[in-house]
Amino acid sequence: MNDTYELRSGDTHIEVHRFFPGAVAGVAIITLILQASFPVYLPKLDILDLPLLITIYFGLSRRNPSTGLLLGTFIGLLQDSLSKTPIGLFGIAKTVIGYLASSIGARLDTEHPLARFALTAAFFALHQGIVVLVQKLLLAQPQPWFTTRLLIACIVNAILGVFLYHFLDRLRKS
Repeated sequence: MNDTYELRSGDTHIEVHRFFPGAVAGVAIITLILQASFPVYLPKLDILDLPLLITIYFGLSRRNPSTGLLLGTFIGLLQDSLSKTPIGLFGIAKTVIGYLASSIGARLDTEHPLARFALTAAFFALHQGIVVLVQKLLLAQPQPWFTTRLLIACIVNAILGVFLYHFLDRLRKS
């Protein structure tokens, strides 16, 4: 039985992928644990945002805006609970990113590594923009909009995302 189905008919062919049972939850839990332990054991890796990469990947693969929205909310709130940020900061940002990734994934073929790199970099920058906007408007905390560290983090996360997505492709049902 083929567990992928065609989203559109015609000459464009975009498949919606299904994953093994527990794969999404298992990967999300592992990345949240790693993300929580980075600042403690490896402080130089704090520029990585593994839960964001997982949100983007599963949003692009599942191609269902409702699922992407709920996954982003779930992962963001769990990340908030494990970090020292106010509850809801990453929840809001990852909810928007999960929805947008699923919506874009339903319209574009995102299997090419260059497309994955570009989308991950764009979503990372948008995520950081949402976080800064929430911190400025809702929390009244002054934050810079753009820094060199953000640019470096954007590139590093996009490169890591391409390799991580290739690994996560193996969790798909074929």
